[in-house]
Amino acid sequence: MTSISFRGRHGNRSVRSCRLMSLGMLLVLTMGLSGCIQTAPPELIQDVEAMDRELHEVGGAEFAPEEYNRFIEQWVALKARLEEDDDLIRLPWEPNRVAAEVARVAEQARKTLTVTKERRETQRKSASEQLERASTRLERLKAKITELGGQTLIGKQLVETTLLVHQSRTYYEHARYKRAEEQAQLALKSIGAQTIKLTRELGRYTDEDKIANWRLMAQHTLDWSRRARAHAVIVNKADRELKLYRGGKLISTVSIRLGADGILEKHRHGDGATPEGYYHVVQKQGPSKTPYHRALVLDYPNGEDRRTYRIERKADTGTSAEIVPTSLAIHGQNSRDLTPITGGMMLDNRKMDKLYQRIQPGTPVTIVGALDGNNPVSRVLPELAEFAAD
Repeated sequence: MTSISFRGRHGNRSVRSCRLMSLGMLLVLTMGLSGCIQTAPPELIQDVEAMDRELHEVGGAEFAPEEYNRFIEQWVALKARLEEDDDLIRLPWEPNRVAAEVARVAEQARKTLTVTKERRETQRKSASEQLERASTRLERLKAKITELGGQTLIGKQLVETTLLVHQSRTYYEHARYKRAEEQAQLALKSIGAQTIKLTRELGRYTDEDKIANWRLMAQHTLDWSRRARAHAVIVNKADRELKLYRGGKLISTVSIRLGADGILEKHRHGDGATPEGYYHVVQKQGPSKTPYHRALVLDYPNGEDRRTYRIERKADTGTSAEIVPTSLAIHGQNSRDLTPITGGMMLDNRKMDKLYQRIQPGTPVTIVGALDGNNPVSRVLPELAEFAAD
């Protein structure tokens, strides 16, 4: 390499000036570079961290999964980059790319948070509406079943439906709105199925032919009472009434309580339904001979009952074996005041005492479903039909 020297009167002074100028430029450049490390504003990082925590609390992964995953991917990548490039130097005229990246992630976090809260509130309202609907409908169904009878018919399903509503409420209270809505919808579906089943069983209370036949049965009993100038009893299941006649004339009307499924049609022994038909008092039982206050035992099952049950049993099982003998009674209350669990008919004890004094063995007791198409059961059926329609 060729060396060039400056000689002359001012040669050494020129070299020294050049060297000083170079050192000054290097110092200025070094000072400039030391102030240009790529860093992210701490307050912006804190904002993103706060939004990350809030998204976790409000359920970003559940209510806005796509947006939340996109934010998490960006946030994880950014944190990794910050750890790796914490000493990255930029030139004075270059933009701070790290700060810009943090700003983009922060914007994604804000959008995700907004979407999450909007969807969460929408789902909360929907779940609340479904839960309220299921809860209200369940309580109304329970009230109607208690009013009509039919607990055993859909008892198990009713318990399961109650559990579904309880689970829905629990999920709702823990902000798991999607699961709450799903359970509420299952409850509504169950209520619909139960009401269809109950409506099918009770539809005969609107059947004109059935009602005409029950009226004919009652009229036959009244005609006998008139001819024999004797007592006769007609029990109306729909109206929950027992009417006592003498000589064809009404002398008293008392309210009765049926068993758990007393309103239903009797199909077989042990189904809890109160049978319909012509019966007679065969025995009077005082307090020492019955678990109830007093009882008037009827000749159930009679010949017609046995014939019907044999036919139904053969259709169900292929055998016509005889049904197990049982009993049916009009009775007072027991010591615990329980509703009868069989097909019996229960009276207040004081009213039972009066009936017991007047009735003798052999008195006819005719039990009918209803005597009028506009009866308490038929009036409830349209409301039950609404449950099933939904």
